[in-house]
Amino acid sequence: MRLEGKLAVVTGGARGIGRAICERYAAEGARVVIADLLIDEARETARAIGGSASAVAVDVSRLASIEEMGRAVEASVGVPDILVNGAAIFSMAPLAEISEEHYDRQFGINVRGLLFTTKVIAGMMVKAGKRGKIINFSSQAGRRGEANVAI
Repeated sequence: MRLEGKLAVVTGGARGIGRAICERYAAEGARVVIADLLIDEARETARAIGGSASAVAVDVSRLASIEEMGRAVEASVGVPDILVNGAAIFSMAPLAEISEEHYDRQFGINVRGLLFTTKVIAGMMVKAGKRGKIINFSSQAGRRGEANVAI
């Protein structure tokens, strides 16, 4: 088990790719914290994984929520060794239909959320003297033009 004794926090871990990462990390021996806005789904994923997994609510678009998540993780299971920034959204719309709210939501989650989640968790790692791993996901959509993909 390659991750025996490690603690991983996975944002967006309730479903999809995030859930698959949580399942695999647990299978490799890690304790996994599923950090997600969809807390009911996160709890269900934790139950499905078993005793090495737990769930915590977080809205990565809000720094206060990220900080609260960090405090909850540290108080309940300790300082993470691994952070996976998996929380992200993708929505398509013609350029003429994109609103300021749409832009703010997408960047709030995909950019701001990644930055401030990294800041909080990396800060915890540094303070504890841990040399951890931080894994960030992104889309390849920014590398090529596609219809209805303006942001």
